[in-house]
Amino acid sequence: MIAAFLTGLVAVIHVYIVILEMVLWTTPRGRAAFGLTEEFARQTKVLAANQGLYNAFLVAGLVWGLWLGAAGFAIKLFFLGCVLVAGLFGAATASRKILYVQALPAALALAALVAGY
Repeated sequence: MIAAFLTGLVAVIHVYIVILEMVLWTTPRGRAAFGLTEEFARQTKVLAANQGLYNAFLVAGLVWGLWLGAAGFAIKLFFLGCVLVAGLFGAATASRKILYVQALPAALALAALVAGY
């Protein structure tokens, strides 16, 4: 139950990231979330939308695994692992904040998933 809740939380976090990257990137809210200037946000809007699409695929995989319940163990394991790796890479290359927003929730969900198996 805890693993399902945490996996769902990771999916919800990524839905928000998708919205920020695909819809709100050039708005004051989107720019503030990523610390962007108006000019840079405008220039990188298409790249951000592409990045958002990849995050949407992570959401789809997590939801798919949750939908399958216990039979979705391997799917949840794979997609949580993907989120964790992406979060660690983002923290190392873009912003340490990503470690707490993306990698830590994924690591906790992954630990709960494995512990409950």
